[in-house]
Amino acid sequence: MRVIVTVTEKIISKAHIDIPDGLSESGIKQHIVDRYNSGEMLIDMNIFQVDFESISAQVVKQAGQSL
Repeated sequence: MRVIVTVTEKIISKAHIDIPDGLSESGIKQHIVDRYNSGEMLIDMNIFQVDFESISAQVVKQAGQSL
């Protein structure tokens, strides 16, 4: 019997990054978004927490097999 199992998790990652001094709150937000969008921050990201959300299974009928 073949079963397809789907697990849904919420993964929370944290990164400790350096931000230039003197930026306004909106400047800090933009700096973080720019680093994330460029992919630069990904190398600093560490998985901090994984929350289980759901699991499901679907039985797949194979040729010549009855359920």
